[in-house]
Amino acid sequence: MSNAYSKDLERWLPRLISVWRASRGREGPEGRLTPQEVKEVGAGVKQLSLGLTRERQLAGARYMDDPRLLGAYLLFYWPVSYAQARQVLGELPNRPRHVLDLGSGPGPVAFAAMDAGASEVTAADRSKPALNLARELATEAGEALATREWDPLKKNATLPEGQYDLITMGHVVNELYGATDEALKPRAALLESVLTKVKKGGSLLVMEPALRETSRNLLKVRDLLVERGYAIRAPCMYRGACPALVKETDWCHAERAWPMPKVVEELARVAGFHKESLKMSYLVVAPKGEAWPEPPPGRLFRIVSESLEGKGRQRYIGCGPEGRVGLAMQERHRSEKNEKFFHLQRGDVIEATDLETKGDGYALGENAEVRMVAQAGRGVPPAPKPPEPPREPAAPVPPAKP
Repeated sequence: MSNAYSKDLERWLPRLISVWRASRGREGPEGRLTPQEVKEVGAGVKQLSLGLTRERQLAGARYMDDPRLLGAYLLFYWPVSYAQARQVLGELPNRPRHVLDLGSGPGPVAFAAMDAGASEVTAADRSKPALNLARELATEAGEALATREWDPLKKNATLPEGQYDLITMGHVVNELYGATDEALKPRAALLESVLTKVKKGGSLLVMEPALRETSRNLLKVRDLLVERGYAIRAPCMYRGACPALVKETDWCHAERAWPMPKVVEELARVAGFHKESLKMSYLVVAPKGEAWPEPPPGRLFRIVSESLEGKGRQRYIGCGPEGRVGLAMQERHRSEKNEKFFHLQRGDVIEATDLETKGDGYALGENAEVRMVAQAGRGVPPAPKPPEPPREPAAPVPPAKP
């Protein structure tokens, strides 16, 4: 996370604490939690974590209506979701002005979009207590935030009126329609209906947890959308069925380093787990009828693994227009032209030359060059437009007859 994101998030933390205390009728030191509050909220964080990740019994439940769990979400998961969203919003091709955040909860993704430059933001959720907190946060921040009630599981549920440059769904889709493969088609159908509300040139951003199950299910929904003619703006450059689904042991998620705020760090410690990096799965989908982005020329790969460093070599898994492949280079081939290969992060997009087919991918040879095309969290620049053909000179106008 860049310093700009960190500074923006630091401004939100005192507001989160203030709004939480006001909702519980409490007072306390400004900008920080007391040891007793850390203990209390940390217990709620642990319960939320177990219920949404390991045991999954809270997935789809109305946990935002429980004041204790909503408070734990506000003080721990809100900063995490905000930071995740700021990272992914950096990959959008255009800065959105009019944004709808579906399944908003108390608004971390909505406020992330606002801080990223959106001028009109609507937060929509089925939980009235969560929307109340979102409105109170907007008041604390002096921002205008519209709110709407929206429950996708309600019969004949309708989306808020209007057309939007960006619609976001942060950690929502995985909780809908159950936990079996039968949930995939209604999830894809929901996203299709949401995409009808996206303006031409706009995007739908779906952000999900980085668990193997939730990540693979998002990729399966991706494939259903791709089959139906939708283009993926990010992170995918491969236009066919997702190659990460070929092996049951594979999945694809993003991971970003970030300076963890002190409040989040304290709550993580009490809850008994560590959040040293941001992990999430995400898709940025274009509305129906828009083409896939044309990447710049060259052999491009997005790094989709951590460093797989071995004895005398560096290795990653890359995924690009030609699919998911291993990329390896021997230490003895290291040079100024390819030094970047030895310092890549998950999410970086590179161009590589001098590739030799080897095993499940490519070996980069001694003449290999590696160029950074886009760092993690930044959009891949589009292919340069071909130069316009020179115009034919206009035919001379004959002189007028006397």
